[in-house]
Amino acid sequence: MPNRVDVAPVDRAVQADVAPVVERTDHIDIPEDEIRVDVYRSSGPGGQGVNTTDSAVRITHLPTGIVVSCQNERSQIQNRATAMAVLKAKLLERKRQQEAEKMAELRGEATSSWGTQIRNYVMMPYQSVKDLRTGVETGNIQAVMDGEIDEFVDAEVRWLRRKESEAGDE
Repeated sequence: MPNRVDVAPVDRAVQADVAPVVERTDHIDIPEDEIRVDVYRSSGPGGQGVNTTDSAVRITHLPTGIVVSCQNERSQIQNRATAMAVLKAKLLERKRQQEAEKMAELRGEATSSWGTQIRNYVMMPYQSVKDLRTGVETGNIQAVMDGEIDEFVDAEVRWLRRKESEAGDE
């Protein structure tokens, strides 16, 4: 009697997140014409120097309205450098937040529960790619994997337009 090997079918689900490459910014340049620098006398302890020198600095970023001030040091130059560093940090954080919002908008709603798949890729025992919403199907899986997806994109556009017109009729 020959040896017998039982092979159980294996089901695997994969979710892919496709998003454009967005450059992350770690440095920000602030043109001089976008800021207003005000100098004034510091307040608090410090002796006669507080009363006689304009060492405190307030910088206003005109496009955003962000205002930072610094009066920690006795030197106006040091206070200006510290205030600029704080302003750059605030602008960088704001820019990163905008980038995150843009990525979230591009990504759209995330649905990752079982049964919400859009397309099936079957590689064994036969080869097939089927879009479950539009019904488009092809047996040339290698072409799809190589990026030839125009047929799927066109069907998706038609499907979305049909959904929009159905929503408008309601």
